[in-house]
Amino acid sequence: MTFKHLKFWIRTAFVFLFRSGRSTVTLSLMVVMAVAVLIFLSALAVGINDAMIRNSVGLYSGHISGFSLPQSLDTQRLKIHGVVSVLKRISIPGILSNGNNIETITIVGVDPAAELKTTAIWKKTVSGKFLKNADRTVFLSHQLADKLGVQPGNTVRFALGLNKNQIQFIVSGIYKTGIDYLDRGIAFCPFEVLPVKKDTWEAAIFIQEGFEPESIIAEYRTLISEPAGFHSWKEMMPDLLQLIDLNYISMGVVTVLVFGVVSLGIACAFVIFILKNLREYGIMKAMGATPQEIGRLIVIEVILMNLAASSIGVLIGVLLVFITNYSGIDLTYFTSHNRYFVVSGVVFPRLTFFSLCLPPILALFFSLVSAIWPAAIVTRRKAADILRSF
Repeated sequence: MTFKHLKFWIRTAFVFLFRSGRSTVTLSLMVVMAVAVLIFLSALAVGINDAMIRNSVGLYSGHISGFSLPQSLDTQRLKIHGVVSVLKRISIPGILSNGNNIETITIVGVDPAAELKTTAIWKKTVSGKFLKNADRTVFLSHQLADKLGVQPGNTVRFALGLNKNQIQFIVSGIYKTGIDYLDRGIAFCPFEVLPVKKDTWEAAIFIQEGFEPESIIAEYRTLISEPAGFHSWKEMMPDLLQLIDLNYISMGVVTVLVFGVVSLGIACAFVIFILKNLREYGIMKAMGATPQEIGRLIVIEVILMNLAASSIGVLIGVLLVFITNYSGIDLTYFTSHNRYFVVSGVVFPRLTFFSLCLPPILALFFSLVSAIWPAAIVTRRKAADILRSF
């Protein structure tokens, strides 16, 4: 088929759609609404994934965790391109006691000022206040405080083991994150008051948006010769990674199911559309149009209608995303007990190739599938039978 012939059939399809204005608008509205809603829902699903990652890494751990880093390694060496912040931490196991109450814990030395600036664990304070540099204070989880029977301002004693020298600390505050590994057996204190020195330290590394943890880790391994271990949040939180993958799969299944249902509606409505114009198709066949050409005309009509409807649907969906992205969608009421929304329940929908392109592509595919039935009605009937029925 030459371009001239294609242009003729496109113009003919446009005339058919224009003459049946109400039917065309009705068919288009189904596609418009489906595309717009699914683009917004897909962007919302991506925003929920972003929020879960942001909450999980921003609370304490960072995007990358470093282990067994030598004291000779300065934090500035880790601040390469793409890295926002590197927090140094030193963990020491020991025993924390208050009178007869004794608990085995890990005390973590931190830089309080850096933690306040970068992490959100201080936001989970339920009583008292966060640490200050150089103060001989500890920041306890609520579970540990309950077991020891202490409140902010009380004194506790830390020792490296039984019958070891005890060091007094004042409880500065108590926190509750809802995350088991942080709420069980961990206490924080400033670096300056750690009871012993260690040869190694741990790091919480925060990276810029758009950078992948794996690429940063790969660069670390080429720059740092000292023995050290780096793990991304994907390795440290495989359950979160699986949940994100499940969200993508679920959204894809929902999109396919929605357009599967919409295609049935389009097929039924298009049959009515075809029957309404059946006389014109009969005349075209009587004038010499082949069944293939009639079928091609119907397919072109479906494509033209779908392209116009999908374009409007994409525009509406994008506008909805930009409007809600400005202030975000607060889902705190529905996520208050969810460990992946422990810092904030606000979600910011985000457009991706997946969320922007999948709905219109599936709309076109299912619309073409829905055109098979009405096209078969016209192409299989003879011109004389069609004209005789009018």
